[in-house]
Formats: sequence, C-alpha cells, structure tokens
Amino acid sequence: MRGIFQDKKLWMRRIFLMCDDVCAVFMAGLLALLSRFDFCLSDIPLHFLENAWDSLPMAAAAAIVIFWMFRLYTSLWGYAGAVEMMYLVSACIVETFVNMLLLLWTHPETHYPVPRSYYAYFGIFLLGLVFICRYSYRALRALRNWVRDAEYTRNVLIVGAGEAGNALIKEIKNSRYLKKRVVGVIDDNRDKAGGYIHGVKIIGNRKDIIQKCEELHVHEIIVAMPSASPKQMKQILDICKQAGCELKRLPGMYQLVNGDVSISSLKEVDVNDLLGRDPVEVDLDSIMGYVSGKVVMVTGGGGSIGSELCRQIAGHNPKLLLIVDIYENSTYDIQNELKVKFPDLNMAVLIASVRNTNRMHAIFETYHPDIIYHAAAHKHVPLMEDSPNEAIKNNVLGTWKMVEAADSYHVQRFVMISTDKAVNPTNIMGASKRICEMLIQTYNKRSKTEYVAVRFGNVLGSNGSVIPLFKKQIARGGPVTVTDPNIIRYFMTIPEAVSLVLQAGAYAKGGEIFVLDMGEPVKILDLARNLILLSGHKPEEDIPIVFTGLRPGEKLFEEMLMDEEGMQETANQRIHIGKPIRLNEERFLKQLEQLREHVLTEPADIREWVKRIVPTYHPEKGA
Repeated sequence: MRGIFQDKKLWMRRIFLMCDDVCAVFMAGLLALLSRFDFCLSDIPLHFLENAWDSLPMAAAAAIVIFWMFRLYTSLWGYAGAVEMMYLVSACIVETFVNMLLLLWTHPETHYPVPRSYYAYFGIFLLGLVFICRYSYRALRALRNWVRDAEYTRNVLIVGAGEAGNALIKEIKNSRYLKKRVVGVIDDNRDKAGGYIHGVKIIGNRKDIIQKCEELHVHEIIVAMPSASPKQMKQILDICKQAGCELKRLPGMYQLVNGDVSISSLKEVDVNDLLGRDPVEVDLDSIMGYVSGKVVMVTGGGGSIGSELCRQIAGHNPKLLLIVDIYENSTYDIQNELKVKFPDLNMAVLIASVRNTNRMHAIFETYHPDIIYHAAAHKHVPLMEDSPNEAIKNNVLGTWKMVEAADSYHVQRFVMISTDKAVNPTNIMGASKRICEMLIQTYNKRSKTEYVAVRFGNVLGSNGSVIPLFKKQIARGGPVTVTDPNIIRYFMTIPEAVSLVLQAGAYAKGGEIFVLDMGEPVKILDLARNLILLSGHKPEEDIPIVFTGLRPGEKLFEEMLMDEEGMQETANQRIHIGKPIRLNEERFLKQLEQLREHVLTEPADIREWVKRIVPTYHPEKGA
C-alpha cells in the first residue's frame, strides 16, 4: 500500500508540473507579444494574437513531450544541480524552435506570422517561468533549512575545499535529518580564500583553525582531504586536536572516486592517524604463493593477531584454513566474517586448547597441516604476573606440544608469534616467550620442519592493549590512567604487523628469529593526551590523567634485540633477523622437562626455575 501511495503521489506531482508547463507556454506566448509592443495590449495587431494563439495548444503539447525527453518530470528538483539546469535550458531552446516551426507551418501564406523578436522573447519567458516553477521548491527548502539551522547548535567546520568538501557541505545542507550547520571552510589554497561553497565562506587556512573554532563556536571538525598523505594528515590533525572539538575525517581517496562521499562514510579520527608515517606496505600477492594450495593452521585464530592472520591468509587460496582457539566468542566472530568475505574459502574452525596433547594430535591426524602460525598465548603482562604458572603452562608447554606435534606430523613450516618483551625480560610473560624462542631454535636443528619466530612490539587496538582502555576511560569521563610519564612503546597497526609476519614466513629457512622494525617509539602519555583531544576534550581540564606507577614486570621501554644478537638484513627493510644465540640444547631440554614437572605442582617459586633457563630474565628490574 505504501508503494502504491508513493507512486500515486509521484504521478500527481508530474501531472501538476505538466499543467504548469502548459500554462507557462501560453503565458510565454502572451508575454512575448506584450514585450514586443511595450506591454500595451491595444497596440498588438489582431492577426499576431490570432496566429500565436492558434499555434500555442500544439506548442504546449509538444512541450510536454520535449520536457519528458529531457527528464524535467523525473528529476528530483529539491536536489537539482548543474546537470538539471542544463537539461532545462536545452528543453526550452528546443521548445522555442518547435514553436517557431509550428507557426510557420500553420501559416504558410506569410513569412512573419508573428514579429521576429517574438521567438526570442518566447524562449526567454518560457525559460524563466519553467525555472521558477522547478526551483521555487528548492528555494523554499533552503529557506526551511535556514530556519532550521537557526534552532540547531551543532556547528561544523570543514577542512578542505575540494570535491570531497563540496559534496559534504551539499549533503549537510540538503539533509533534513542532519542537525548540523556548516559555519566555515578551511583551505590552504590562497586562490580559494574568501570564496563560497554552497553559500559557506572559505574563512582561512590551517593557521586559522583554532581561532575560527573559538569565534564560530565550532563543535565538530570534519577533515575532507581524502588524498592527503599520512604526514599531511598528521599536520592537520595536530592543529585540529588543539581546538577541543570532535574530529571526524573522510577515510580515503577511494571514497571520492566511488562517489561515496557522505556523512555516513566519515570515521572517527583515532591515534593511528597521528602516527604521521606512511603505512607499512607489503606486496603479499608476490610472496604468498607459499600458502596457496596448502593446509594452513592458525592457533589463537580468534585473537587480535590470529584473526588478522586468518583474514590475510584467506585471500591467498589456501587448500584449507584451519582456525584453532580456546575462546569461542571471538572465534565465532572471525568464522562468520570470513564466510561473508570469502564465500568459497575452505575453512575448518575448532575449539581446542594447545595444552591438550591428545586433542592436538587428533587435529594433526585429521587435517595434516602444512604450515602453522602459532599465535595462541597468554599475553597480558600484569595478569600473568599474578598467575605465573598459567603463563608457563600455556605459553611454554602449549608451544612445546605444538612444536613436537609439528615435527611428528612432518609440518613444512612453523611460525611462532613472539614479542619484544622476550628481550631481557622483566616479566613472566616475556620470559615464557623467550623460552618459546629457544624451543624454536632447538627443534629446528632436530627436525625437517622449518621453525621460525617473529618478534614485534605492541599493536594498536589489539585486545587488552592500552588504546581500548583509554577510550573506555574517556567515555566514562576519566580519569585516564598512565603508569609512568616517561614510559614508551613501539607501535604498529595489526594489519601492518601481520603482513610482515606473513612475509617473514616467506623468508624462513629455519631457526631464524625475525625482528620487525616498529618505527619510532611513542610515549604512552602522548597517546593518552591525543586520544583525549580527539574526543573533543582537554587533558587535565576535562579529563584528568593519573599516573599509577609501573606495574609488576613492566619496563619503561622495550628492546627488540638482546646484547648478544646482531642484526641481519632481509629484502624488506622492515624485517631483520636476530642472529641465534648459542645454546646448550641438551641442558635446555633437560631443564624444560624439570620445568614441566615442577609447574604442574602449582609452585609458588616458578620464577626461580624460569631464571635458570633464561639467564637474561630479571624480574626485580621490572617495577
């Protein structure tokens, strides 16, 4: 019923326009003659009036056909722009020539059935009348929006006076649902200064942002610069965040190319945008042939790193993607996501613990994986400090079981995800990962399987990381907690880290510890301040920052290499190889057996046992 009603309403609107156009044709004819004779009706010769009147009914009928052909009855005039205006002008010109031909055809006895100037006047008046009819609705709409804007308090400043900015301003002005008012545009192009876009003035360049935000009481800044480089974006955002306004931006250039520039395509600005560096780009297509046609197993496949590994592997034609995780909720999420994105993907999703020997061997017996990415681990430093035995059971014993199973079932390649916290560890999580690295190096010499480890730092936005914590604290109104004003960390986005892990897997020959170049370190305090500013608040004034002190096992800074390790280059400047440290393998394996037996007794002194295996482990230096 609703569709029928809408169709009826649409046709009523079209019939109204047709009737209006018929009236416009007759009025244009009369006004054309009046204009020729100085608007004095008595001065118009009778035969001119009769000739014009005889042709106007046919001209009106022709107008309906011509206007339909030029889409004047199907265009949405409330949103009409330059294209609709071009059609309107063209239709009126054609109608004028048709009217002239009709006059000459119906009155062949004379070359001048009406004054020659009649045709020009007719075209001008017809264009004016049709224009007024079509665009009066838009004028009323603009008036209504102006009245509406006076009631709204959400002032918006657009940064960027290009095509994207133009499209966003137009949408904000035309939408009846957006309670926003664009109060100004910022652009660095001097030629655009003082100009207007849809009635909104370009009020200055980036240096004027803070001042204009104060003067115009801006609540929200939208950065419409889809083609800006990460460095340029950082420069703009560094200024915008000082204004204390909510920040949004257009994600990328493809939004503009696809015509998707709209309010719905905007995204919140986050700390990733303030890293100010180009994203790490890896040509995975050229190196991922090693997973094509293979059974690829990802442990911890529901976690931050594991799920991204699954996403990127899924796009490179594995024979089977085997996802294994103990946590069902996140695993269910990545399963559903991959089903939608890769409907042809051959995938198996299993809930299992890497600590369960029989379960792991059953999985290996059934699926016979060719490549394993081992991302399953306990990684939360403070929690593991309170439960050190669990860190050893899951990270060390779980990895050991996986390593042995890979050897027994002749897996081609085993890639373990490690951490920079394994270097001179001060916490049990880092120490457990260092033991895992030692396992990798030991078994690589004793097996046909190629065992490698990939070591990197923090990833932005991963589960349990600092960024989600800060966002939750800001949403609650603060305070934002930072352990120490001088604490620094290396950061990389999850997709960047995973793409480098996959490339390192391609480089693997066995026994390497790959070290990812994480770029320049970032102060956690700066991250906290930036997130507060990006949320439209002022640090200390609106959202307090509280220093809580270093947590157990936490360092002020992380290291990527131990003193004994040198650095070996690879084809990718972002990936390095740490030279293996000499290891008494027999002694190590014996100590590992003792550790396994001891940890199962739930001892209170597991750190002392770990220190015997990892000489660089110094828990007393943490807090």
